[in-house]
Amino acid sequence: MTDTRPLPEPPGYGYDPSPSPGPQYPGPAVQPAAPARQRRRDGSGTQRTALVIHTIADVAAAFLGLWIALYLLEANHANVFVGFVEGVADTLAWWSQDIFTMDTENLRVLLNYGLPAVIYLAVGHGIAMRLRRF
Repeated sequence: MTDTRPLPEPPGYGYDPSPSPGPQYPGPAVQPAAPARQRRRDGSGTQRTALVIHTIADVAAAFLGLWIALYLLEANHANVFVGFVEGVADTLAWWSQDIFTMDTENLRVLLNYGLPAVIYLAVGHGIAMRLRRF
């Protein structure tokens, strides 16, 4: 069975006197404003910076503490490792040399290298703690 009727034409085309108004849009096409870039709340950049500062302070204090221990234990100053630790400790504690002038050499080394170690730890950990709260 074959249907011989013609296919219906779309409205507005052909002999229909009332053309279709065409597609209806709800209004002018307005692009919504892009949302402001949100700052990441996990603070990964500041957390990493705090960790780096914290680690640098710990390493500096460790070198100073190691030099104090090596000096008090009367390590061989001709040894390359002892010389390296002494050089790093002198570099880190350049600003505190001869703050304390004692007759006892061991106490002088303990205080002149211990003070910067404590200050590096306090300042480094304080800055790291402040950054972690930011």
